[in-house]
Amino acid sequence: MKINKSIGCTVNECKYHAKDDSFCSLDHINVVKHSNRATSQEATDCGSFEAE
Repeated sequence: MKINKSIGCTVNECKYHAKDDSFCSLDHINVVKHSNRATSQEATDCGSFEAE
């Protein structure tokens, strides 16, 4: 698994989590929002998440 040190991640349940380090293994991620206008961090998520 290639670690992308440009994308930090602490979501161990994701199949793209680097396991031994707090990083993602994807080349890029897709950030999505929950409403028409995101006004807080809680209004966004990593759309690239896939359960392990």
